[in-house]
Amino acid sequence: MVQELPSVFLVGPMGAGKTTIGKLLAKQLGRTFVDSDWYVESQTGADIAWIFAKEGEAGFRERETRAIDELTQNPQIVLATGGGAVMCAENREFLHQRGIVVYLNAPVDVQMARTAKDKSRPLLQQPNPRKILQDLYSARDPLYRQVAHIIMPTGHTYPRHMVNQLLQQLETFSDATTMAPASAPKNDQ
Repeated sequence: MVQELPSVFLVGPMGAGKTTIGKLLAKQLGRTFVDSDWYVESQTGADIAWIFAKEGEAGFRERETRAIDELTQNPQIVLATGGGAVMCAENREFLHQRGIVVYLNAPVDVQMARTAKDKSRPLLQQPNPRKILQDLYSARDPLYRQVAHIIMPTGHTYPRHMVNQLLQQLETFSDATTMAPASAPKNDQ
């Protein structure tokens, strides 16, 4: 039954494990995995840091919205979005309406541990990355929750175990939405 799921879209902060979980989940489902940041880079021919440097965050976000609109129209993919994708209302609508959105909720300590040595994240190249991550989490957590159909905490178990848990939740979610009357609201968790 999980094979009949619509596309699965992963949202959450940087360091939440969207790429790792997304690749494993796509393999389990026999689907294509796409990372929206990688997609923007492939379409642009430049990396995210360069886009931020030349076009600023606003320029990058415009490119990201075009990519998310295009990618969310693909059936049966697993998509990992950039951490800030939810800042745009249009992106939240594309994600929520076109697939099942899973919020990988990583506490700031987990994000710090996973991003400490990563020099490819423009927003963390500041004197106090912990404060940046905390501020981003505070601003974005309500938006992740708003768009999500399923919320999964991360940083407490191995990725393969987490994917197995997620597969169970996706099946439960799918069963609940296919059995719900047409007039019933979506079963958001």
